[in-house]
Amino acid sequence: MKLYEQVAHSIAERIEQSFYQTGEKLPSIRSLSLTHEVSISTAQEAYRLLEDQGWAESRPKSGFYVINKQKAPQHLPDLSRPIQKPIEISQWEEVLNLLCASTTSDIVQLSRAIPDLEAPTLKPLTRIMSDLNKHAQASMLSYESLRGADSLRLQIARLMVDSGCRLHPDDIIITTGCQEALSASLRAITQPGDIVAVDSPSFYGSMQAIKAHGLKAIEIPTHPETGISLEALELALEQWPIKAIQLTPTCNNPLGYTMPVEHKKRLLELTSRYDLPIIEDDIYGDLSYISPRPPSIKSFDTQGRVLLCSSFSKTLAPGLRIGWVAPGRYVNLVMHMKYVVTASTSTLPQHAIAEFIAQGGYERHIRKMRAQYHQSRDVMIGWVEKYFPVGTKISYPQGGFVLWVELSDEIDTVILNERTMRQNVSIAPGMLFSGSGKYSNCMRLNFTDKPSVKNENAIKTVGNMVSKMLTDLL
Repeated sequence: MKLYEQVAHSIAERIEQSFYQTGEKLPSIRSLSLTHEVSISTAQEAYRLLEDQGWAESRPKSGFYVINKQKAPQHLPDLSRPIQKPIEISQWEEVLNLLCASTTSDIVQLSRAIPDLEAPTLKPLTRIMSDLNKHAQASMLSYESLRGADSLRLQIARLMVDSGCRLHPDDIIITTGCQEALSASLRAITQPGDIVAVDSPSFYGSMQAIKAHGLKAIEIPTHPETGISLEALELALEQWPIKAIQLTPTCNNPLGYTMPVEHKKRLLELTSRYDLPIIEDDIYGDLSYISPRPPSIKSFDTQGRVLLCSSFSKTLAPGLRIGWVAPGRYVNLVMHMKYVVTASTSTLPQHAIAEFIAQGGYERHIRKMRAQYHQSRDVMIGWVEKYFPVGTKISYPQGGFVLWVELSDEIDTVILNERTMRQNVSIAPGMLFSGSGKYSNCMRLNFTDKPSVKNENAIKTVGNMVSKMLTDLL
């Protein structure tokens, strides 16, 4: 353990033992340095780590303070039990309704997985984009190369070292968001009618990509803390001619789990035995509350069978529409799929993001967002426990900014959403996250924003409506 980690661990232990209370000011950097006989820079690193781990927050010109650290909910969601056979994906109309729903400022959007776009740490990025636009040369108005900007691919390769990956810039293809990365990967490794194994519940965007390509999905039981059941997956592989596996193993959407490292290695061994590719959606990976972030499955891949997909839509802003894929042995196939759909990705945002990363802006922004989302998770869980009926089951995300809530079986969250929308609060009904429409008693909530009275009242509105629906059933 490094010296700054030892100091941070000591402070965290004191917080756990209530030596420092929530909201209390922690020792100054100079005081911490003297007490532990370390340098000022080591004390600064210790506090930075405490921020990353969700123990403390910095307040401008004031110092560091203890923040509320919510314990895991008393009741976690159950192990999912989806239909154990290949199915054709449905739910497109419901997904379309969510995507086209009103986004006016008077509606509290608990339904959309959009990051904090008001963060001050994004301002350097907007300045870079403005400068590039102001002094744009002809090259910025032309097609970028099919692979994407050299400068951005180099920076992504450097960023992925944190996930354990050793990628060359030529291993990476820039895409128009993660959705294109997932879609191009699916098209590259499957044929219409093939079966793809997925975690369940699963992100509705990736499910709709399966539907669009004429594929079938087999949903695998998934644990809210450890992820896809490897035992159930192996049984499915023995029974069905599965052609690929698609999942989000790190900071999962919607359950929030991070698959343990040993499970990731076992999954890779399993796919090696059956000679299958894995599409790994890592879009939330950099938003892990643990620092350094957990390794990706791709980091253990020595055979090039993992297609690692990600984007800057959740870490920076979705409007940039910049994603990427590291397709391993399938690079030429994915490149062809990208060419026939979009040819190349918008030039200016690529160069802006590359410069933002090179200047250190991305690292500063991610560090701030990790701490903010970590704190918001704890506050959101507290609100749900306070305002929802007893027995409500709540996930305990290890990163990102979405929460999965499981209600009594009698509650239909599609109806619940219709009723809360009348009070200007939207949720994401659980059935969107299943190919067969399961999880009708579940919902996904986002906790992107900093805690506020407005958001607390929105959660209270949803909780009161759930209680009323249960009362009406008696």
